[in-house]
This record gives sequence, structure tokens and C-alpha cells, in this order.
Amino acid sequence: MAADEPRSPAAGSPAPQPAPGPSAGVGGRRTAVVTGASSGIGAATARRLAADGFDVVLAARREDRLRALAEEVGGRAVVCDVTDDASVAALAREVGECAVLVANAGGAVGMDAVVDADVEEWRWMYEVNVLGVLRVVKALMPALVASGAGHVVVMSSTAGHVVYEGGGGYTAAKHGTTALAGTLRLELLGQPVRVSEIAPGMVATDEFSTNRFRGDADAAAKVYEGVAAPLVAEDVADCVSWVVTRPPHVDVDLLVVRPLAQAAQHRVHREG
Repeated sequence: MAADEPRSPAAGSPAPQPAPGPSAGVGGRRTAVVTGASSGIGAATARRLAADGFDVVLAARREDRLRALAEEVGGRAVVCDVTDDASVAALAREVGECAVLVANAGGAVGMDAVVDADVEEWRWMYEVNVLGVLRVVKALMPALVASGAGHVVVMSSTAGHVVYEGGGGYTAAKHGTTALAGTLRLELLGQPVRVSEIAPGMVATDEFSTNRFRGDADAAAKVYEGVAAPLVAEDVADCVSWVVTRPPHVDVDLLVVRPLAQAAQHRVHREG
């Protein structure tokens, strides 16, 4: 997703610092990998973590956007498709040391009822939102453990905790993402790796809803119609920053973030 407009931290606020840990990456900085980093929440997260002092590895499929952003933030660009085993393995080799993984790559397509669903669209959503997270977690876990203070941040959604009409494929996939994060936390008990899930609600970005409505910009715009201030990508990046800069003994299991105008999945205040 790409943000409609940026929001910056309040003037004069000190930037949070990366949580201390035994292993450091480039120039003594801890390394953070962000998937889906070429746009939206991923791009905003890469910018924020770079500003926080991390050595950021930006991973995504769109090479031109990725390399431009990496140059902007002083990070490293690695072209990666999280639905491809070989591509993810190459990412892990390129990264080397790693302290933080933000498994952000994901997406939705279609708003059809279950009985009208396109099986291939559901397959794609499961592949990117669940198996994509699985691939990068498996590939980078040895480095995360070796860091001595690793952290996996899984970008889920409020759709991983509720269901709604027309959202069967996406909610099924994001429920899988949530289940993966919770199971991983249990299985890593005793290891020096935290697992956090961030579940945003309504986030206004350039691409998410447009992709979901198969390129129909008018339909995508109606999602946010009358909502005075939906979240933007920088709001979610701020949450990622806060989570990963807590002391290593503090694990934020689940952070749900919605705009003030959204009290629940179905309860949105629209002006006019």
C-alpha cells in the first residue's frame, strides 16, 4: 500500500533507538529486513526504520521503485518475490546478519461472495499473505536467532480477527497470518526472538484498494468516502518503530490500530 500523504513525528520528539542486542550489522547498526518495501506501509516502514538507525534491507518485486527508495534512505535493495522459494533463499544469502524482520508483503484481490469466489484469487492471497510470511521467516530465522535479540514483526490486519461479507478470501488468508504469528511465538519460547503482530484497520493508500477492486479507482475511492482521517502508511510505520525499539525483554504480542472514525470493521463514521 502507498500512503496518500505523509505524517511526521511531532517536532522535537527524539527518535527511538534500535533495541540493544549482541549482534550488529553494517557500521555497527542492527539490520532490519522489510518485505513489500517498494510502496505503502512497507516503504513507510523502511523510511522510518532507517531514520531510527537501522541498516534497512528493502525487499520487493518492483526493482525500479525499490532501488530508488533504497538510495533515498541509505538502505540495501534486494529484488525478492516472497511467493518464490529460490527468490527468498537468495534474499537470505544477501542479507547476512539480521535482527529484525518486518514480514509486510501481502495483499487482497476481489470482493466476491464465497459462492462466487475465484479460486485462483484465493490461492494468490493465501500464497502471498501466509506462505510468503512462512518463507521469509524460515529463511531468516537462523540469522534472527544468531543476533541474540531477534524480532519478527508480522503485518496482519483486523481482517485476521473478524470476518465480513465479500471478504472471505482475504479474511481467510489474514486469519492464517495471525495463526502463523501466534504459533511461531509459542514455538520460539526460550529463543532470543520476539514475535509481534500488527493488525491495522482502515489505511488509505494508493494501491491496496485499487488492487483489490482490480484497478477500478472509483470503487477503491468509495472505501474511504466521507472518512475524514483514515490511517496512512506512516501511522502503521510508527507502530512498527515503537514495537521494535522496546527493550529485548518486552514483546508486544498484538497491536491493533484503527483510525478514530472506525470503531469496528463494520462501524465507520462517514461525514456528509
